[in-house]
Amino acid sequence: MDKLEKMQVFVEVAKHKSFVAASEYMNLSAPSVTRFIASLEEDLGVKLFNRTTRHVRLTEPGKRFLHDVKRILELMEEAEASATGIYKEPKGTLTITAPVSFGERHIMPIITEYLENNPLVSVKAVFLDRITSLVEEELDIAIRIGHLKDSNLYATSVGTVRRVICGSPNYFKKYGKPQKPSDLNQHNIIFNSAYRPAMIWTFEKNGKKESVKLSPKLVCNQVGASIKAAKEGYGITHMMSYQVSEEIERGSLELVLEDYEEAPLPIHIIHLEGRRANAKIRSFIDLTTKRLKDTSFTSSK
Repeated sequence: MDKLEKMQVFVEVAKHKSFVAASEYMNLSAPSVTRFIASLEEDLGVKLFNRTTRHVRLTEPGKRFLHDVKRILELMEEAEASATGIYKEPKGTLTITAPVSFGERHIMPIITEYLENNPLVSVKAVFLDRITSLVEEELDIAIRIGHLKDSNLYATSVGTVRRVICGSPNYFKKYGKPQKPSDLNQHNIIFNSAYRPAMIWTFEKNGKKESVKLSPKLVCNQVGASIKAAKEGYGITHMMSYQVSEEIERGSLELVLEDYEEAPLPIHIIHLEGRRANAKIRSFIDLTTKRLKDTSFTSSK
C-alpha cells in the first residue's frame, strides 16, 4: 500500500469519525479502508483509533499524528504547485477560536473581510471563554488574551487589554464614584461570574496588590447582561476594556479607579506551524495582525 494514500484515508476517517463514511467519501470499500488503517497502525506501532460499534475516536497518538499528517499533505500540495509554477492560493477550511465577546466584536469583521478576499477558503469560527488545545480540538489559529504558558506555540503580539471598573453616569450622579477599591463595598456591584468565578476583584497601585471581597447585588453569567445592567444604572461592574470600549466612547459607561488597575494583559495570535504555516494560515495572521494593531482596546487611559 502507498503510504501517502494510507495517510489520506486516515485523515478522512478522523474527519468523518467513521470508517463507512470515509469509504463512501473516498469511493472505496469499507474493508479497504479498514485495511489501510490497520496497515498504517502496523507501520507506526501504535493504535490510532479507539473503535466501538457506535464511535470511532482518535487516540492520543492519533491526535498528534493527525496534525503532522495534515501538514505533510499540505506540503505535498504546495510542492506540486511550486513545481508546476502555479501560485499557491489560500484554500481549504480554516478553524479559528477566540474569547466570545472579543470574537464577536473584533474577529468576526476580520473573518468576513478575509473570506471576501479569499474565495477558496471557508472558515469555522469557534468562540469560547476557555483555553483550547489547538492539537486536540483541531484548531488552526487561536486569539488568546493573557500570558501564554505553552512554549510550543508560535505567537504574534497584537496589543493589550485592561481590566476596568465602570458604571453609568446616572449611577455615579446618584451614588458618587468610588475613590479607592475598598469604597466598592458601599456600592451596588454587578458581578460577572463568567469572567471571574471568585467574588473578589484585584487591584494594583505602585506595585502593591490589593484584593476586595465583594457582596454583589447582582450576579450574571453573561458579559452582555452585566454590561446592560450597568448601562441602565443599577451598579458598578468589572470588565475587559475591549468589552466596554464602545460604551466608554459613547459615554453610556464611565471608568473609575483607573489608578488602581492591574497591569494590562497581552493579546496574541497563536498557531503551531511557525514559518512553515500554509497559505491560508499565513494570510489570515497577516490580515488579523494588521487590523488588531490598528485597533484600540484600552479605552481612555
